[in-house]
Amino acid sequence: MWTQYAHRRIKIKTKVTKSVLLEKFLASTGVSTDTRKISPGVIFFALQGPNFNANAMAQQAIELGACLAVIDDPAYQIEGKTHLVPDSLLALQELATEYRKTLNIPVIGLTGSNGKTTTKELIFSVLSQQFHCFATSGNLNNHIGVPLSILSIQATHEIAVIEMGANKQGDIRELVNIAQPSHGLITNIGKAHLEGFGGIEGVVKGKGELFDFMKATEGIIFLPKDPNIVHEMSSKRGITKYLVANEALPTVLIEAKPIISFRCANGTIVESHLPGIYNFENIQMALAIGKYFGLSDEKCLEGIRSYVPNNHRSQFIKIGSNQVLMDAYNANPSSMSAAISHFAETENTPKIIILGDMFELGDASAEEHASLGQLIASYPFEKVLLVGQHMQHALVHLPKALFFPDKFGLHTWLQDHPIQNSYLLIKGSRGIKLESVLPFLNH
Repeated sequence: MWTQYAHRRIKIKTKVTKSVLLEKFLASTGVSTDTRKISPGVIFFALQGPNFNANAMAQQAIELGACLAVIDDPAYQIEGKTHLVPDSLLALQELATEYRKTLNIPVIGLTGSNGKTTTKELIFSVLSQQFHCFATSGNLNNHIGVPLSILSIQATHEIAVIEMGANKQGDIRELVNIAQPSHGLITNIGKAHLEGFGGIEGVVKGKGELFDFMKATEGIIFLPKDPNIVHEMSSKRGITKYLVANEALPTVLIEAKPIISFRCANGTIVESHLPGIYNFENIQMALAIGKYFGLSDEKCLEGIRSYVPNNHRSQFIKIGSNQVLMDAYNANPSSMSAAISHFAETENTPKIIILGDMFELGDASAEEHASLGQLIASYPFEKVLLVGQHMQHALVHLPKALFFPDKFGLHTWLQDHPIQNSYLLIKGSRGIKLESVLPFLNH
């Protein structure tokens, strides 16, 4: 495995280094890559960034209580306190891989274009009704977050749920080799990170790397209830070890406007805290996994009832006299279209949408934002407020929409034009951080 920095190209060390680090890790209290989060006895990994040399923080990490600092620059060695490797990131990944081999528990790996984090949290909520379950914290789902997650699994954990994200082909392959999931699922395939994947076919191939791993290792996969592209991906690989959602605990949707409620085969009615029919598939998947691991129907359903979304994902918030559906954690054409369509079908009025740019769409950005504008134009929203340079492409279909090149212009407009007694959808890519508008809605 190789890594590329501007100043060098290096290869990870031998198994001797891996075994030494594993031994030191097993005697430590954990790992950290952030000197602001050092606790006594942890191993600090100095990870290089484009604009900083984390090796320079090794001394501070030791002073704060780290038992060891893993560095890749000999200029920062401290006798007896540092462990020099060719590359700190690769050392972290290799350590996680070696540690994973010592864990004799089921590890559920999941990826997908939309709904990864919500599905992960639903699965965690269900499985936690019976097991001491570990799940990825937040969205630590990349080449750094996955190894940190694996290294956070403790001896007392009985099962783990690891979220894996990808920006390009090859990312999932790298992450499954670290996490080595025994069970896997792909939530869906959509138009996300098109710039890195090179189009929708690249997304299919990239996400499919999880199924490639499951096929090679004879793992179990979980499939959505309704036949779709994920089923096709499984079938093309000849995967025979799978479970289809909604078979072990059948459910029927009652309502999803605004909150999902559903009925079980025995007549039990469950009300969730999640909006949108698109989240019903995520609920069904969590129920299927709960049943697969031996939970009773009631424990599975309690896991759904007790899950409350947070961190600006499908979250209802009361702001002054306004009701806000806050879904500003991320956005791509697939998730944006689903959220807008669901929002438009709810009975609450007046409806106002505040939408920010969708990032990482590459050459497809103008076309996708224009298509989004066409979708918005098909609904009778009271107001449409668009934020960000990419969103200007939606204006061709929305002559009455209000456009702001940045969110600070939107803040000013909201101060001058208070919104009251309204139902709002706020959604945009993480980089634009549209949750900043919430204080300006408190009138």
